[in-house]
Amino acid sequence: MLVRDAMSTLVLTVRSTDTLRLAARLMSRHRVGAVVALGTDEDGGERVLGILTERDVLDAVGSGLDPGAEPASAHTTTEVVCAAPAWPLERAAEAMTRGGFRHLIVLDGHRPVGIVSLRDILRCWAPSGRHHADLGG
Repeated sequence: MLVRDAMSTLVLTVRSTDTLRLAARLMSRHRVGAVVALGTDEDGGERVLGILTERDVLDAVGSGLDPGAEPASAHTTTEVVCAAPAWPLERAAEAMTRGGFRHLIVLDGHRPVGIVSLRDILRCWAPSGRHHADLGG
C-alpha cells in the first residue's frame, strides 16, 4: 500500500502571520491534528514553511501564551520530512518513527497534496471489522 492510499487529501493551511487560535479553530472544525504552514518565497509565490500540530498549540497555550496574539510561524516545525504519494506506507512509518513525529506532509513536487498521519497508517494496517476484544485486548 502507498502513501496516496492512506493520506488525507484535505490539506488545511495557515499563513505565517495567522494566529495559533485560527490554526486551532481549523484543526478542531475539521477534526485533524495538523495544518501546513505557508510562507512566501523570493518570487512572491507560496511555499511550505513546515507543519503546525495540535501538540504545538497545546505547548504554547500550556506555557501561558495568548493563542489570539501568538503567530503560527513562531510554533511551526520547519525541519520536516515530507513524503511523496508513491512512497510505500512502510517508508512513511519508518520516517515517522525515526523522526519522532506523527504527521508527514505529502508533496507532489513542491505542492502539498495531502497529509498522512500515524492514525491513517494504522487504519490501513489494522484488520478490518475486528474489535479490540477480538485482538486479545
